[in-house]
Amino acid sequence: MSLPKGLAEDVSRNLVMVARLIDEDPEAAYAYSRIALRLASRVAAVREAAGFAAYANQKYSEALAEFRAARRMTGGVELWPVMADCERGLGRPEKALEMAGAPEVQKLDKASQVEMRLVAAGARRDMDQLEAAIVTLQSPELASNSVQPWTARLRYAYADALLAAGREGEAREWFAKTVESDKDGSTDASDRLAELDGVEFVDALVEDEDEGETGRVTEPKAETEVRAEDEDEDDEIESVTTDGISDDVDDLEDEDEDDDLEDEDDRGDSEDDAPHRSES
Repeated sequence: MSLPKGLAEDVSRNLVMVARLIDEDPEAAYAYSRIALRLASRVAAVREAAGFAAYANQKYSEALAEFRAARRMTGGVELWPVMADCERGLGRPEKALEMAGAPEVQKLDKASQVEMRLVAAGARRDMDQLEAAIVTLQSPELASNSVQPWTARLRYAYADALLAAGREGEAREWFAKTVESDKDGSTDASDRLAELDGVEFVDALVEDEDEGETGRVTEPKAETEVRAEDEDEDDEIESVTTDGISDDVDDLEDEDEDDDLEDEDDRGDSEDDAPHRSES
């Protein structure tokens, strides 16, 4: 409302595009945020939008600067958890933990307090303090049976921390509880649960590619391969032919030997009969 009408419309259009694209195309959202920032850098909403666009692109230093500027303009504390997470992104988990214990946290609404708890647990994990991270997430919000907008993310973070600490049985239980509360599929808890149960997922696209390979037309063989195969076939034919001829020769020799024996027998009989005929 502090901008001239035409300028206000231009800025608002860019902010709308930031909101539309920040999840599916963070880089495009960031580009729109820079336009809005160039047009109206003294508007808190513009600085906040620029901060979230930079945060989505992992530009944590830039995001933190924009969030601080927006906070100075409004005096609010709503951005406190995401500012602490920027400190984590910059490799300063100790600073994030310090912010988690600051008086500003008490001024946050319930959703932001849960978010601050998630950031603090993440900072503990950054420092390899797994058990401390688990304790940080243990809260009335985690134990509650009612499903709130933050329930799935809180349960998921708790299950993931348990698994990292080697407490697989408890982790499975909390991944299952996450699935129950995650109606819109904002986490991959169902996949994590399936992995713990030993279910293996097969990529259908890979199967199709494998089937396609088995159905491909055989490529022409190289000339040297063809010649080698022809030589092998010739050797086989020659071997078979030679074996056949050898067998035939053996058979003929056997027949000749039989004939010779018969002739000798016939001559022997003739010699035996000759004296008898002469005597008679």
